[in-house]
Amino acid sequence: QLQLVESGGGLVQPVGSLRLSCAASGSSFSLYTMLWSRQAPGKDREMVAAITTIGTTNYADSVKGRFTVSRDNAKNTVDLQMNSLKPEDTAVYTCAAGAVSKSSYQYWGQGTQVTVSS
Repeated sequence: QLQLVESGGGLVQPVGSLRLSCAASGSSFSLYTMLWSRQAPGKDREMVAAITTIGTTNYADSVKGRFTVSRDNAKNTVDLQMNSLKPEDTAVYTCAAGAVSKSSYQYWGQGTQVTVSS
């Protein structure tokens, strides 16, 4: 069982950087694949970045080379470093956790707003 809380969102200028954090409380954090997704107004939710229990990462093409996902199992946190931000990155960013044995993500945070604008 996990509870997830995101932080670090806010207003940033184009080409700027922002670092999001997801703090997990509960048990067995290290056994979950962690996901960052985002949803902009009027658009479907999309996957942004994921990191497995052993540190393998996967990124959406739109953020590859600009975003980096990492995890610290000792602190029960997952971070998303966002560089070279664009207005189209504006969205609510949410973290989620999924057990390897499951077909979907079981736990979701509340989301944090990221706005990229000059």
